[in-house]
Amino acid sequence: MKDFFDRLKHIRIVRALVYSFVGLASYPGLTIFNKIKIEGTEHLKGLPKKNVLFISNHQTYFADVITFLHIFCAVKWRKQNRLGIPYYLINPFTNVYFVAAEETMNGSFISRIFKMAGALTIKRTWRAEGKDIARERDESDTCKIDEALHKSWLITFPQGTTKPFAPGRKGTAYIIKNNQPIVVPVVINGFWRAFNKTGLVFKKRGSQLTVRFKEPLKIDYSQPVETILEQVMDAIEQSKKYMLKGRHHLMNKLDK
Repeated sequence: MKDFFDRLKHIRIVRALVYSFVGLASYPGLTIFNKIKIEGTEHLKGLPKKNVLFISNHQTYFADVITFLHIFCAVKWRKQNRLGIPYYLINPFTNVYFVAAEETMNGSFISRIFKMAGALTIKRTWRAEGKDIARERDESDTCKIDEALHKSWLITFPQGTTKPFAPGRKGTAYIIKNNQPIVVPVVINGFWRAFNKTGLVFKKRGSQLTVRFKEPLKIDYSQPVETILEQVMDAIEQSKKYMLKGRHHLMNKLDK
């Protein structure tokens, strides 16, 4: 059954049908029950059809990715910084994959269905079944990511967790160093407030959701992976600098 879902996600018509179904089901949660603010989609225009890597902070398992797919589809239909009426789901943008933990994507029937939208499932090297572990990277995971970049766009979450300001994983830096893609940082917020951890259940309606695309990074690919990772974490505003800035802002707010 696992191989069955994996094969289907590479068929464009299957991905398009999943996008349309998931898109229609999720649209009210993004635009009616909550409010979404999109910035920076002008940075998506003119990007090549392959070897483009989107890096982002992570707040829910699925709502983040689903929102990205909505935006990519809307941009394909020449919309800028808005979704509007979702007629873009008639012919969605499907030239994109996203990296997800194998444990998460195999956790339920719904997640297995969503896997057909283009999930590249990988084994976490630091956590499995709710426990901290330490294991080597699976080379097959690296290969499938490389193959996806060679033919399409790819979304990844360098922290590999929904916890804010969690340390970034070197795997993202290795992807960048080895493939030398165009790297587009994305900063999101509000999803943790609006949805539960899975991103499939409302937690609070009327929340402000924000998605901000930044200019592609200028990266010296000859740098060590540690340096590249630092640049990545700073770009998605999850570095120590931003953590301290957030604490300072909170303290000032409490003092008032």
